[in-house]
Amino acid sequence: MDEIEIQHIALHKVGNKTNDDGIRFSKDELDLEDDVRALLKHYFLSPFKTESRYHLAHESDIHLNEVYAFAKHVFEDTDKFFETSMSLAKHLYAQSNHPKIKSGEFYMVLFDNCILEGNRTQALGLFKSESRETYLKVYPVKDNYTIGSEDGININKLDKGCLIYNLEEKNGFVVEAVDNLNKTEAHFWFDEFLHLAERKDAYYQTDNALAMTKKFVTSYLPDHFSMDRADEAEILNNSAKFFREHDTFDLEVFSEEVLDHPELANTFKSYKSQYEQEYKIEIDDHFDISDRASKKQAKNFKSVLKLDKNFSLYIHGDRRYIEKGRDDEKQMNFYKLYFNEEH
Repeated sequence: MDEIEIQHIALHKVGNKTNDDGIRFSKDELDLEDDVRALLKHYFLSPFKTESRYHLAHESDIHLNEVYAFAKHVFEDTDKFFETSMSLAKHLYAQSNHPKIKSGEFYMVLFDNCILEGNRTQALGLFKSESRETYLKVYPVKDNYTIGSEDGININKLDKGCLIYNLEEKNGFVVEAVDNLNKTEAHFWFDEFLHLAERKDAYYQTDNALAMTKKFVTSYLPDHFSMDRADEAEILNNSAKFFREHDTFDLEVFSEEVLDHPELANTFKSYKSQYEQEYKIEIDDHFDISDRASKKQAKNFKSVLKLDKNFSLYIHGDRRYIEKGRDDEKQMNFYKLYFNEEH
């Protein structure tokens, strides 16, 4: 983040169209001191911590996506920056027609020296701040102190933002986006204002493939195959291990190594098609595995058997070392565990 520079920045106040709040335009770009620029850079950039990325999209022609067209203008000619910031503020206002959307400051920022996937490039940032917090101010008065209050913006809590990188222009640029408010506003920011589509990269493929695998094991298998929770745990562990130890995913190889049974493998392939249709996504049969996505999903693959209210059994290893049985005298089920050392 240290190398990134703010080249241009504009600020306009955008209201709620339903309430006829209107737009209050600035007359020119902001001229800021270095310390304020540093604070703003932290405010704008620190929320972008995920590797989920998008493209700007349109149903028929990408050039009809307003944000795409305006971003393209700026990247081609930075002299159009301020004029474009007003056009984007108008576009944001036109989409702000839900009663829950709040008025707020709309910032447009042109960053330079951004590094994304090994590429140094410019990025156009679009941000909106809506939330206000009350801050205490302590200051001296003669030989004493007094306390006052002031409403302001918390620089650690960006409400809405996106970074449009000047990469993959023909596909709708590479975009990162965040919305830290409610789902209604996330739909407004992601879908109506930006009109985003997920970028089908390694992170997207890995994240969705692991989510699908977990749902297959925990929700689908118990209803269609006779297996106990320890068997499910073994498949989950082997799935996580496969993504952890392989650089690429291949559907055939995964099915053979992890599921290890023709009927299970065929069922998994059929389930993949159903899952894609249900969630309106596409998971390739072969793709590079994202280490970041694999680590993110790993916490969802913990295999825990909860036995009544007495025990929770974490299963990490070989299924052969755990046996399930029934004690007729006690009229209770039991698990038998084999191990070498106790820690």
